[in-house]
Amino acid sequence: MPTTPKPGFRFPSAFTILFALIVLVAALTWIIPAGKYTRVPSEALGRDVPVAGTYAPTEANPQGLFDVILAPIAGFYDPGSYAANAIDVSLFVLIIGGFIGVVTATGAIDAGIARAMVRLKGRETWMIPFLMALFALGGTTYGMAEETLAFYVLLIPVMIAAGYDALTAVAVILLGAGVGVLGSTINAFSTVIASDAAGVTFADGLMLRLAILAVTWVVTVAFVMRYAARVKADPSKSLVHDRKAANEAHFGTQTTAGPATFTGLHQIVLILFALTFGVMIWGVSLGGWWMAEMSGLFLAAAIVIGIVAHLGEAKLVEAFVNGARDLLGVALIIGLARGIVVVMDAGLITDTILHSAEVSVAGLPPTGFLLVVYWIEVGLSFFVPSTSGLAVLSMPILAPVADFAGVQRELVVTAFATASGIVNLITPTSAVVMGGLAIGRVPYEHWLRFVWPLLVVLTLVIMAALALAVSFGATP
Repeated sequence: MPTTPKPGFRFPSAFTILFALIVLVAALTWIIPAGKYTRVPSEALGRDVPVAGTYAPTEANPQGLFDVILAPIAGFYDPGSYAANAIDVSLFVLIIGGFIGVVTATGAIDAGIARAMVRLKGRETWMIPFLMALFALGGTTYGMAEETLAFYVLLIPVMIAAGYDALTAVAVILLGAGVGVLGSTINAFSTVIASDAAGVTFADGLMLRLAILAVTWVVTVAFVMRYAARVKADPSKSLVHDRKAANEAHFGTQTTAGPATFTGLHQIVLILFALTFGVMIWGVSLGGWWMAEMSGLFLAAAIVIGIVAHLGEAKLVEAFVNGARDLLGVALIIGLARGIVVVMDAGLITDTILHSAEVSVAGLPPTGFLLVVYWIEVGLSFFVPSTSGLAVLSMPILAPVADFAGVQRELVVTAFATASGIVNLITPTSAVVMGGLAIGRVPYEHWLRFVWPLLVVLTLVIMAALALAVSFGATP
């Protein structure tokens, strides 16, 4: 007989969590003293950077109810000091949704997944390390983050059809690219900017970061593969099992009477589909592209695919609009997450928090200094999820202090990169995290329950690596 669900605590939605954080940060602007560092322009970084030792209190600007209400709105278009406009990412997500809607309307994705599952029968598990290696490569070389939002709607149906769940697909993308950013080697948006701000070259400390990347990637892949195998053996073990039927319906992977016929037209559409992603990767890594160019690419690709597949004007427009509508909630979450940073910057408490960090590490022994710097960067990363923004904010302050502690500046850069990378696997202030979870229909609390054991292991690995590097005076 059907049972009535027992009343109890229900974890709030991502929207509620983010709005509550905006309120919390606004309240902190009434408690934490306002202050600012003197800033000087940096030609190398292309923006102003704070100068160590120049912090001074300033007139407070506490954020009130009106500011809280406006924060999600300002989050879309106000770039602030340390992050890019959220409107760029939000529009990119909507256009990606429209693009996927058009491709789905051609029937090519369903037919392609059916064909792939037949050919991969018994070997589906090897998709996980292969794909995570590709995403990690993007993360460690050019900071692949927002670009991953384009891959969720592609990979989730494949993983569900292979017998896994939506959470597995989200983990492959988010953890794959995330562990690459955590072990940033030549990432221009993380270690290169941080190294410039710290006064060292990005090649300094490269071997240590390569070692961290290798170990953390192996640990992360093993963690995801273990979960995936458990889910495939017993679907009830899935952390999103309660959403299984809804997800299969949403992502179009419900069992049908027979496999979809894979036609020549489907093959052409999928070639164009793959080519679009290839062009995007080229444009971001080599062509200097960013959100506007990527959005234009997917818009043009949607039109071309619609014409090639003979969808007709009415069906093409309808498919594009419906696809964009499916990701509207994701676009709103991105602006809401950015609103937290807007309130903190407007309340003039960002520099005060950084000054507290500067004072707290003074006089510590080398190993203690570096580990405390790591945890300081962990805390700062929560409020400043942009790696480039955090690098410009913190490195000009913490790197010079390292000289007095007898710690190489490149180790401070590595501590920053690993701390920022690990926090950006879970922080609700990150549009990449909250956007990816929203697309995958994975509740935030389910993600935390899934990933926390991995975070503990990765943190221990990172701290051990940093401590050993200080002990051996590691320089490449």
